[in-house]
Amino acid sequence: MSSSPHFKPNNCALVLIDHQIGTIQLIRNITSDQSIRNAVVLGKAALAFNMPIVMTSSMEDHIQGPLHPSLQRALPEAFVARVQRTGIVNAWDDSNFRKAVENTGRRQLIMAAVTTDICLVFPAISAVEAGFEVQAVLDASGSSFDIGEETSRRRMERAGVWLTSTNTMVAELVHNWATPQGMKLVPLIAANPPMLPVD
Repeated sequence: MSSSPHFKPNNCALVLIDHQIGTIQLIRNITSDQSIRNAVVLGKAALAFNMPIVMTSSMEDHIQGPLHPSLQRALPEAFVARVQRTGIVNAWDDSNFRKAVENTGRRQLIMAAVTTDICLVFPAISAVEAGFEVQAVLDASGSSFDIGEETSRRRMERAGVWLTSTNTMVAELVHNWATPQGMKLVPLIAANPPMLPVD
């Protein structure tokens, strides 16, 4: 595997997959609140840099439920334009989703999905196979069991997907905290509980 590519905002699109209120209940390796919060942070970073955002959901009228309202509030335009799938597990196999990603014109994809071991692993690998560079944001995704998370991470990495976290991804995009985008986004990083004063 070659050395990690540097992702630049003008080359990137954000892809958020299936952060739905029913499906988030499957997450156990991190809290569902943390996963959704990080997905929102990624969305706000994309907005700060005017990056294309592709959102998709699966079977919203079933147990999976609608997309999380926090994403709807933070990313209203992407929410309205979301690709609503009818049950296809690998989002990349849905022609409407694939076309939405291709139509961004970007070749670097920042990708997160509600579950690493079902919703993220397959489209991340498929996108790499289609010639895209992909960074999978693991703390905006999650799994029910450690074994599912671990094996999915290994499988993605072996297929050429780069693994990252929300803070690392945002910092890579910002490059300089003194820029207008950096000044807008650093409070989101500082809002993490570890940054709060200790009483």
